[in-house]
Amino acid sequence: MISRLVSYADGDDIAASRDFYVEVFGLEVAMEDPVLGLRAPTGPTGQVVVLPRGMEDPQPRFGIDVGDPAAVDAAHAEVVRRGSRVVYPLTDEPWGVRRFFVEDPSGTVVNVLAHLP
Repeated sequence: MISRLVSYADGDDIAASRDFYVEVFGLEVAMEDPVLGLRAPTGPTGQVVVLPRGMEDPQPRFGIDVGDPAAVDAAHAEVVRRGSRVVYPLTDEPWGVRRFFVEDPSGTVVNVLAHLP
């Protein structure tokens, strides 16, 4: 089950990006460390994450929150079964997210994630 889709933006100037998305579009700051996370005021399903350039290697184009760490594991097993290229290993991050990155058939890098309990 997908709980949200997350768009990623480059963050050469995090403060300027924060001001832009908050002042122009009315997004709310959800987190500022380790990345700038912005969300729609109507709910958490609309989000933009601003990554400092070079923070992720490779940098994903978007994220799919599958809602549960077990679903991350299941998605990982399926992409491995299909022979898809995992470009960032299955990892429990210190900020409370289980995730991995996979390339779709066209080479787009997708962050598959869920918050840890």
